[in-house]
Amino acid sequence: MHAYDVQLTVGAPQPLSEEVALDGFDDCQFTLCATTVAWPHQPAVVDYHTTEGRSWRLRLSADGAQVTRLTSAAAPAPADVSARGTASDLVLFFYGRIPLNALKYEGDRRIFDQLIAWDPSV
Repeated sequence: MHAYDVQLTVGAPQPLSEEVALDGFDDCQFTLCATTVAWPHQPAVVDYHTTEGRSWRLRLSADGAQVTRLTSAAAPAPADVSARGTASDLVLFFYGRIPLNALKYEGDRRIFDQLIAWDPSV
């Protein structure tokens, strides 16, 4: 992220490498998103899909936020909202470097707004 921020400052941002972005987004989901702190809104399911072929599901409820990796063999029920983009774009969105509109998304955008505003550490 720091390299991207420096590139952005000089006006020439480059996407994160595929390997770094896939690893980074996976790490974000399992270390920063997963929590046992109660989700303060209506329960929701959020899917993230990369154009590189990996997907994650985030379930938000009174039990907190649980993350799972989705596989092509699994055919889960539809999510309340989903976002699709390159792994780099998903990481950049997650860290607030690009807006949701830079991704393809379907469903209830309000859930993304709630996620962005939610601070489970408070």
